[in-house]
Amino acid sequence: MTPRNDWPAERRPFVTIHYAATLDGRIATSTGHSQWISGEAALRFAHQLRADHDAVLVGVGTVIADDPRLTVRLVPGSSPMRVVVDSTLRLPLEARVLVDRLAPTLVATTERAAPERISAVRRRGAEVLTIPSDASGRVSLGDLLRSLTPRGISSVLIEGGREIITSTLRERLANRVVVCIAPKLIGTGIAAIGDLGICHLADALTLADVRVTRLGPDVIVDGRLATEIDRAAA
Repeated sequence: MTPRNDWPAERRPFVTIHYAATLDGRIATSTGHSQWISGEAALRFAHQLRADHDAVLVGVGTVIADDPRLTVRLVPGSSPMRVVVDSTLRLPLEARVLVDRLAPTLVATTERAAPERISAVRRRGAEVLTIPSDASGRVSLGDLLRSLTPRGISSVLIEGGREIITSTLRERLANRVVVCIAPKLIGTGIAAIGDLGICHLADALTLADVRVTRLGPDVIVDGRLATEIDRAAA
C-alpha cells in the first residue's frame, strides 16, 4: 500500500503512522533505549516508507532521545522533508536534523516559543512555522497537517514518538497504520500508544485491507484505518 494519488490534498496530506514494537507493545525500554527493535530487513522497509512519502514527522522528544537523521539511506530514493513538532522549541541546536543539511527541515512550534529560539533554529537553516495551540497548549496536529498542503506535501509518514502517535490516532488524522512487530519481550517500557479514550472494544480503532508480511524475524502489519462505512458494511 502506498499513499493515494487521489487523496483530496485540499483537506490535508495522506497520513501514515509507522513504528516498530516488541511483542508486548513497547517501542522502547523503561530507560528509553529503542535502537534497534527491528531487524535489518524491517529497517530497509522503514527507509522505503520514507522514500514513498513527501514528509516524515516526529515529535521533539524523539529527536532528543535518538537524534535521528530521518533520511533515506538503505534503499534508493529521495529523502523526504523532515518535520519536527516542538511546541516550545526544545530542539537541540546540534541535532542532526538541523546540522546535516541532507534534507529540508521544518520545525512546527507555537506562540509559546521564545523569539530568540526561533531565530537560532532558523540560523541553522530550518524553516520555523508557528501553528495554533490545541487545548493542551501543544501544536495542533490538524492545523499543522493542513499547513503542509500549500508546501506541496501530499503524504506524511509519522514515525513517533508515543505522544504524536497517540494524538494522531485520537484525533482521527491517520489514514494508514504500519506496525513492525519484533519477536522480543521487554516487559516494562514505553508503550507504543497512550490513552485513546476508548472504554469498550466495540469502539476500538480497526484496520481494513490488512496485509501481513514477514521480513526476517519481524512481522509487518499494514492496513488503512477503517471508516464508518467499513464498519457499517462489516
